[in-house]
Amino acid sequence: MTQPVRLGFEANLRQFVLLVVINGFVGAMVGLERTVLPLLAEQVYGLTSHSAALGFIVTFGISKAATNFFAGRLSDRIGRRPTLIAGWLFAIPVPLLVMWAPTWSWILFANVLLGINQGLAWSTTVIMKIDLVGPQRRGFAMGLNEAAGYVAVAVAALASGMIAENFGLRPQPFYLGIAFSAIGLGLSVAFVRETLGHAQEEKRILSEAPPTERRATLGDTPSAGAIFWETSWKNPALFSASQAGLINNLNDGLAWGIFPIMFAASGLDLGQIGTLAFAYPATWGLTQLWTGALSDRVGRKPLISSGMILQAAALAMIASTTGFAAWFAGSLFLGFGTALVYPTLLAAISDVAHPSWRGSAVGVYRLWRDSGYAFGALLAGIIADQFGLEAAIMVVAGLTLLSGLHVLLRMPETRPS
Repeated sequence: MTQPVRLGFEANLRQFVLLVVINGFVGAMVGLERTVLPLLAEQVYGLTSHSAALGFIVTFGISKAATNFFAGRLSDRIGRRPTLIAGWLFAIPVPLLVMWAPTWSWILFANVLLGINQGLAWSTTVIMKIDLVGPQRRGFAMGLNEAAGYVAVAVAALASGMIAENFGLRPQPFYLGIAFSAIGLGLSVAFVRETLGHAQEEKRILSEAPPTERRATLGDTPSAGAIFWETSWKNPALFSASQAGLINNLNDGLAWGIFPIMFAASGLDLGQIGTLAFAYPATWGLTQLWTGALSDRVGRKPLISSGMILQAAALAMIASTTGFAAWFAGSLFLGFGTALVYPTLLAAISDVAHPSWRGSAVGVYRLWRDSGYAFGALLAGIIADQFGLEAAIMVVAGLTLLSGLHVLLRMPETRPS
């Protein structure tokens, strides 16, 4: 006999915890690259142009952004679980390609596959948790999801840096990636259950409730184009969230590609660079456990605007100071600012989008958000080549400040009453 579908964190605790664990392995796949790959570009492949060296982030960002859109649409059409499993299949070749790549073009191809993996797997774990918990604790759910992913990013970045310091930049750090992809795929195939029925149950509940001004109204089966337009521009809350997500990942792309190069040029060793690469996503990941739930109580808008402004201040601090201690402090501030924003933006999107097309709306939002990796790497590389690394960081800090001010002045509150 089929069990009735129930919404809520406690009612779906086992599946929720399983998806948190799986998202940790998704994040760890990215964390492997954050310390080592920028240094591989310079020291192994001899790329002296910052624009060329950051090409792996551009390819990753473009492929992940595009895949996010299709992942959302696929998860609404064929289900969440098949989309998640497909994502893990794309992860398996990535560490092998990086370990043995004879040319830089192989690294770029590996990051195309990594972007597809992240777009399918991370997007789907987000959507599945939103399905499970229902409308009242979305911020909390997104805080747990993003905490697991970015703590894993931090731990993998630290571990790969330590392994590289003792054994070399490759292949040893990437042995971890083989294990991560195998475990993630195995858990998804063996234990994950479909959650599309939970979204349909929420749709049924909403159909019996009075309409609200907060939720976007496109009908039950809008076209992909209508959802794209609504999320990207037409709805003020969805547009504000999409632009903030793009700028947030623009500065994360900068941190991923530029920071290790700047830290190495100042004389820091691999262990110190790995510690700094750990501090930023670890702070980001851990404090999301608090910030996501906080947004359920105080609202989405205050956290998003203050988080973007804090990120801008942290980037300016990193650009204008020198030395491990100052950069460590700046990394902590940057991580906390990001934690205020990241789960809250996802909660805001799911506040507004109807359950029948929520997966697609999350996909459009994540398309814009993760295109920030590509824009950030391109912008930072061009400015760094012409004016220096510090100038690139300051320009991104200015864009981040403008984004935060837009949210403060223009974004309506979306939290359900």
